[in-house]
Amino acid sequence: MTKIEPLGAVRERVLAALRQEIIAGRLRPGDRLVERELAERFGVSRVPVREAIRSLVGEGFVHFETPRRTVVRRLTPTDVKELFELREALEVYAAGLAASRSTPQDLAELRELLDRATTATRAGDAETITDINTRFHDRILAMAGNGLLISVMEPVDGRLRWLTRQNEEWPQLLTEHHELYDSIASGDPDRARAHALAHVQANYRSTVRHLFGDG
Repeated sequence: MTKIEPLGAVRERVLAALRQEIIAGRLRPGDRLVERELAERFGVSRVPVREAIRSLVGEGFVHFETPRRTVVRRLTPTDVKELFELREALEVYAAGLAASRSTPQDLAELRELLDRATTATRAGDAETITDINTRFHDRILAMAGNGLLISVMEPVDGRLRWLTRQNEEWPQLLTEHHELYDSIASGDPDRARAHALAHVQANYRSTVRHLFGDG
């Protein structure tokens, strides 16, 4: 007997797939999302596709150009600036907390992610680099031990991953992450905050260069 997948589970599956396609660049800014075509591709009805698209609108990935035309958003300089301002405020704070609260196991897990990022960087595997770098920052947030901080970051996590994918200066990014790791492992909150700030600001400049050709 064939098990029927609940509508909510279908919606979440379609939503996760579309979100990842946008983050990975397989769906690019300006690309149109057509309910009928997506329903056929995923082998589902149009209802969960419609709901997934609405969720993507709420998350800031897509928007309605007209009532009948939905496209992947083109990030504006203001979008990028505001998201990086949020990163600067929260990730710098988290790095300081992580430096004072991390355990040997926390640092070992962070180091393992760096080793995997090194392998992916040498291979030029952009999607894996993006995934690992996101997990690296998520791990630092978890090490900070502040549940409210995590809940504040969660609604914009997808868009931050999308921005991370725009920065293709992978060797430099890896170097910055090694420096951030060393600063957290030192146990010095001031040093960790300083490196986190420098990292976010460098990432902002790289992203602006890639997206808009200046900065």
